[in-house]
Amino acid sequence: MRWYFKALGTRKIIEFIVLVIFVIFFLGPLLNLAILAFTGKWNYPDVMPHQWSLKWWAFVFKQEDIPQSIGLSFMIAAIVTGLSIVLCIPAAYAFARIRFPFSRFFLFSFLLTHAFPKMGLYVSIAVLFYKLGLMNTLLGVVLIHMINVLMFMTWIPTAAFRNVHQAQEESARDVGAGPFRVFLKITLPMALPGIIVASIFTFLNSLDEAQGTFLVGIPNYKTMPIVMYSIISDYPAFAGAVFSIILTAPTIILLLAAKRFVSADVMSSGFTLK
Repeated sequence: MRWYFKALGTRKIIEFIVLVIFVIFFLGPLLNLAILAFTGKWNYPDVMPHQWSLKWWAFVFKQEDIPQSIGLSFMIAAIVTGLSIVLCIPAAYAFARIRFPFSRFFLFSFLLTHAFPKMGLYVSIAVLFYKLGLMNTLLGVVLIHMINVLMFMTWIPTAAFRNVHQAQEESARDVGAGPFRVFLKITLPMALPGIIVASIFTFLNSLDEAQGTFLVGIPNYKTMPIVMYSIISDYPAFAGAVFSIILTAPTIILLLAAKRFVSADVMSSGFTLK
């Protein structure tokens, strides 16, 4: 055994220990949530539950606000993602292809929503929304979500469009393709992985948004993160585990579905200012 560890070397052993610690740190909370969500009876200090059951799932879905909050969260996230694509993709193409004064400044300004404490920013926006009559409205909630995702929908698509070589677009024009056809057949398909990555992050960010929704949407609009707070404080930990899985599952599913697009190159280029 000593010979085996000596053959591996100190560096390999340390790397393996670090990997095990990382896996436990990352998967441990998820495994604990899964066990709690399907527990029927679990008494301390037993390592595993005495009984497995789906009663807490039934308990959660019987609550009046929860099914409605799930549908509302997905609806708002879909609206925010769709509107962000419509508004931000043309802007990202302009940043990538058109040279205009202060273009770098305007592109950098989209980072400002993540440069300051969000609560202070949301309070300022809430004051403005109150004057405009947007408090407790669907439009107000959608706008507050969109403000929070502008960075994803401008920076990453801008980098994706910049990575499309203009020589390919020029070749298409030389054979008679018009500007719109070139964009539709050449530019957009090649930039699509970056746009998909940005759209996924936008959807997930909107799905998890809580502070802005709480300030602008309460009491008419209660999304999943808002209801999550009340479940944690008012219900048993088993019910909180069930709702945590419901809240976390879309993130895991979407990231697994889009893993072919989410790469280090796409992410690093998306946050490079040129």
